[in-house]
Amino acid sequence: MRTWMEKLFHLRAYDTTFQRELIAGFIGFVTIVYIVAVNASILNDAGIPMEAGILATVLTAFIGSLLMAFWANAPIILVPGMGINALFTYTLCQSMGLTWQEALAAVFVSGLIFTVIVFTKAATILSNAIPSSLKEAITVGIGLFLTFIGLQKGGLIVMNPSTFVALGDLSSPHVIVTLITLIVTLILFARNVPGNFLIGIAAGTGLGFLFGIVEPGGGGTFSFADYGSVFAGFSFSAIWALPFWIATFSLAMVIVFENIGLIHGHTSMLGQPQKFGRSLQANALSAAISGILGSSPTVSTVETAAGIAAGGRTGLTALVTGTLFLLSLGLLPVIKMIPDGAIAPVLIIIGALMLQNVQNINLKDFSEGFPAFLIIAIIPLSYSIVDGIAFGFVAYPLMKLALGKRREVPALMYVIAGLFLLNLMLPIFA
Repeated sequence: MRTWMEKLFHLRAYDTTFQRELIAGFIGFVTIVYIVAVNASILNDAGIPMEAGILATVLTAFIGSLLMAFWANAPIILVPGMGINALFTYTLCQSMGLTWQEALAAVFVSGLIFTVIVFTKAATILSNAIPSSLKEAITVGIGLFLTFIGLQKGGLIVMNPSTFVALGDLSSPHVIVTLITLIVTLILFARNVPGNFLIGIAAGTGLGFLFGIVEPGGGGTFSFADYGSVFAGFSFSAIWALPFWIATFSLAMVIVFENIGLIHGHTSMLGQPQKFGRSLQANALSAAISGILGSSPTVSTVETAAGIAAGGRTGLTALVTGTLFLLSLGLLPVIKMIPDGAIAPVLIIIGALMLQNVQNINLKDFSEGFPAFLIIAIIPLSYSIVDGIAFGFVAYPLMKLALGKRREVPALMYVIAGLFLLNLMLPIFA
């Protein structure tokens, strides 16, 4: 089988091994498997039955990972995106009045638009029109976002009504497990010990048992009878209504530009920029298929960076992660045994690695540095990749115009900025 894997994924050419890809795939899976329960819960708020939402999420992640593995040969994980699923439920369905069936149709159409863009020269034109400073800022902003998530998962910072966030209780068992695991994982990573993240997660889980914070999940059974009404359950009954096209436009804007930024960051981290085009194509196909399978659109998740940092270099990493998603339907109680304190250190370290891209931004040029700064600041502070990108993209041409540097802005960038500005204003008119 390993010979077949070598021929299919070219492991030697990318200086990786079968074992390393397996570990990277597992690491990526462990850091993102929470999406199964979280996405299903958000879809449920739109009216999609909970257990049908779980199956839709798993199937979407599985098929998306297969597309990324075999079409792009990249270790990028595709799952329903956080933020976009909130847009689907709380904006499209609850604010704009679409049924979940109509919202799924909007997902499908926006995915088709995304697909048309990436399978033509439009994707290259769009990518070239986006200044490198903004691309690098997206990577840095996502890194800080990932760190923020890790700090929250580990209990090191907590939400506080008066100060927004505050330092967590350092004496709590959960925080102690996080801190010890972070120290262990940092030492393993700094010394480049093979499987460092995996060992760290195992150590954190063991500590969780010792400190009494690990609760083996209850068995439970699942019934997916409701999924029959969700699969291909989209409805085009609202296709002639303005809210449907506002919804479709909003989704298309988000998945196109967010994924361009995410995949640029991942392929840069990989040192394999040549995989950008096919990775974006796999992402687009997956986004369209999401509407058929009954979920909000997929994105190239930020947690992909965990698998890359663990040594993932090829599509075998994505294949392993996707397969584990499928198997997770029977292993959810086991997965629940891994405490957040064991996962948090991985997210924190990955965030630190992604922060290194800030040195590629020309901060001395205020017209380049300030829009980049907005992206970096707003992504983690607003808990939204989309909003951070939007503010940075709108600010960039404005700063250039204000400083008499309008010729430094590609004509298409003005159009993109205008679309993002319109997208920010859409809730006012919805």
